[in-house]
Amino acid sequence: MTTKIPPRQIHLRFSQDIKLLLQRLADKPLSIGDVLAETSERGFSLVIALLVLPFLFPMPPGLTGPFGGACLLLSMQMMLGRRSPWLPKKISRYKFPRTFAQVLLQNLQRVTKILEKITRPRLTRIANNRFIWRFNGFCISWLAVLLISPVPLTNPIPTIGILLLAVATIESDGLLMCFGYIFTILTTLVFTLIGYLLWYAPNFLPAIFR
Repeated sequence: MTTKIPPRQIHLRFSQDIKLLLQRLADKPLSIGDVLAETSERGFSLVIALLVLPFLFPMPPGLTGPFGGACLLLSMQMMLGRRSPWLPKKISRYKFPRTFAQVLLQNLQRVTKILEKITRPRLTRIANNRFIWRFNGFCISWLAVLLISPVPLTNPIPTIGILLLAVATIESDGLLMCFGYIFTILTTLVFTLIGYLLWYAPNFLPAIFR
């Protein structure tokens, strides 16, 4: 009689790091600067993921600007080739409230289950290329701009793209990065279409209701 060995569970660095940070946040509020100090180079993608993760779920208004702005600032440093993240004191001293951590911990399991199915180290020559690091920074910066833009009910769209690229960077998954680039292009097209419709709405609506 043979014993069936259960498949090895893949534990992502992303999910482990985020869960550990959120558990610490639930016990004692941490500042963004604390997180950056602990995670070093990976702090770029890790903090970016932490900042945008709430936008996948309903959240109180007023956080898009500060969180999106910090995400934009970090990703622009990636684009410039920096490996050591920096934030202004006012932003780095911001402490995540305990309620924030508790809500995220409740939703993190759903996100992690999906990510563990779709990511692992692949195409590492692409993933670890220093020019790709900069290009990822550029794409995340652009998606952060779209996230901050005042287009209603669209926050989850650029958030998915940012998470794909951030997680792919942490996990050295070049294939997932390629999907992230495709998603960035599609997101740009969607926002362009929405912008076009909003711009020409004053002309369209009178014509429709004549």
